[in-house]
Amino acid sequence: MDSSISPEPDIPSSEALPTLAAQTEAIDRLISLARQRIRVFDHDLSQTGWNREARVDGLSGFLRGARGRRMDIIVHDVRYAAEACPRLMSLLQRYSHAVTIYRTGAEARRATDPLFIVDDRHFLHRFHFEQPRATLGLHQPDETRLLSNRFDEIWATGEPGINATQLGL
Repeated sequence: MDSSISPEPDIPSSEALPTLAAQTEAIDRLISLARQRIRVFDHDLSQTGWNREARVDGLSGFLRGARGRRMDIIVHDVRYAAEACPRLMSLLQRYSHAVTIYRTGAEARRATDPLFIVDDRHFLHRFHFEQPRATLGLHQPDETRLLSNRFDEIWATGEPGINATQLGL
């Protein structure tokens, strides 16, 4: 093995993220760690850089990296993403086989804690979408599993949100 390439150690760590800027950076970091699946629950994607060129480039690199990679997004309100995130919409169109954007169903509309989950090992959990505080967890499969279960409950309520054939309306 090439000693100049060292994988990130699998040492569990947790970090408090007090600002939206710190969360935006953490999401980009998590994208770089993703190998199989990214799952996102958010109010509307408006606060943490979803139309930034660097973000979409990172997601594009993730999606084209290996067969079977997926990104599932569920939001309460799809309008911001549809109207103010042309880069994200372009990504959806290019990778429609691997990206899904849903809107939460009525049963999940009370959920207020955005989630960003990578490979069921890493997460960013924001405690409430109206407050900037969050926690970043790396190499924490047990803690991530709890958040994955919460995501699955929210996802199960999902309704069609935005799909690639709706783009350009």
